Amino acid sequence: MENTTNQNQIIPPANRWIRRLKKLKNNRAGVLGLIIIAGLIITALFADYIAPYSYKAQDLSLMNIPPSMDHIMGTDEFGRDVFSRIILGSRISVYVGVVSVGLSVLIGSLLGALAGYYEGWLDRVLSTVTDLTWSLPEILVALLLVAVVGAGVECVIIAIALTYWAQYARLIRGQILMLKNEIYVEATRSLGATDFTILFKHLFPNAIAPVIVAATIGIGQAIVLEATLGFLGMGAQPPLPSWGAMMSNGTAYLFISPWVIIFPGLAMMITVFGFNLFGDVLVDIMDIREDTLK
Repeated sequence: MENTTNQNQIIPPANRWIRRLKKLKNNRAGVLGLIIIAGLIITALFADYIAPYSYKAQDLSLMNIPPSMDHIMGTDEFGRDVFSRIILGSRISVYVGVVSVGLSVLIGSLLGALAGYYEGWLDRVLSTVTDLTWSLPEILVALLLVAVVGAGVECVIIAIALTYWAQYARLIRGQILMLKNEIYVEATRSLGATDFTILFKHLFPNAIAPVIVAATIGIGQAIVLEATLGFLGMGAQPPLPSWGAMMSNGTAYLFISPWVIIFPGLAMMITVFGFNLFGDVLVDIMDIREDTLK
């Protein structure tokens, strides 16, 4: 990690990002992951225009119809178009994934940076809390939190944010601990810079790269966790379409209309694959060692 730090000190930020963009352009896996993510975001933003039918329009005369020209992914037990519900469901997945991870990064980065810089009792408390959080399975923590705050999209966002913040706190804490004794930090402090300036102007920008990578992969994990909670009936409530809830409702018709489960599952698999693929490539283009993220 020492070489990475030296590179970040020597190479100007603008040139550093240009070099990273060139690396991404030459990496086919990264481009594929970026295309999947961009496609998901565009689909979520323009879902109302892309979906051929209303996600809540029911027609019992069309229930459990297999894929056809009129309904390319078939219909469910209420005659609702599966393709339209998957398209609208992408909006919930993107919303929950981005907002929940954004909140967890904000909370974790702030606490981790303060703990790494000041150490002492704050560092000990944070380490104890993160150890306790990591000792429990993520789904169990999320279920406990949802049981406390309630079901629904907003409650799921809060639960996921409180489930994942510890990993970002631990990650940026380690980066701050490593960087705060560098020569350029001592020089800045000797010039009279305040702790706030040193921490958020000099240390934080150099420590945030691994967090960005972890957050990119974390969005895919959050989408899976949201789908899991939706499968258990604790996510988005009907009639809002959720990929997990769609798969849960389709289990009763598994042998009658398997497409109700298959297509939402494929949508989730492709989405998570895109985020994981792009996140893995970011490890290389941002000059981060893989063991830093473990």
